[in-house]
Parts: sequence; C-alpha cells; structure tokens
Amino acid sequence: MVAVLATLFVLVAPAYALAADGLGTAGRVDDRYITFFCFGVIAFFAILVTVLSLIQGRLEAKKDQRRHDLDRFNS
Repeated sequence: MVAVLATLFVLVAPAYALAADGLGTAGRVDDRYITFFCFGVIAFFAILVTVLSLIQGRLEAKKDQRRHDLDRFNS
C-alpha cells in the first residue's frame, strides 16, 4: 500500500512542479491566500487538541468513577 502511494506521488509530482507564475491547482495564489490557509491550519490543530483533551478528561473521570465504585462495592 505504501509503495503504491509512493509510486503514485512520484508519477504525479512532475505535473504539479510545472506550475508557472504562481498558477497551480488552486489557481493564482497570493500572500493573503497563504496567510488565511495557515491561520486555518493553526485553528484546526488548536481546536483538535482542545476537543481531544476534553474527551480524555471525560474518559478519565469515568475511569476514576468506575474504580471508586468497584473499591466501594468490593470492600
């Protein structure tokens, strides 16, 4: 699977490398476009870390509650 993807990337890369004068698959790209794209990447990872931390916190709370209940019933 990895070899197939690597081969595909090697075969497709020259077509993307031939983009001239800032005109690629996304059309004409300027500094503003790149800036907003990078802000989107930063926001995505900030939101991803926050959501995953909230999920982990809830799972830890459930685990602690279950452990407490088991200790209470087994005593």
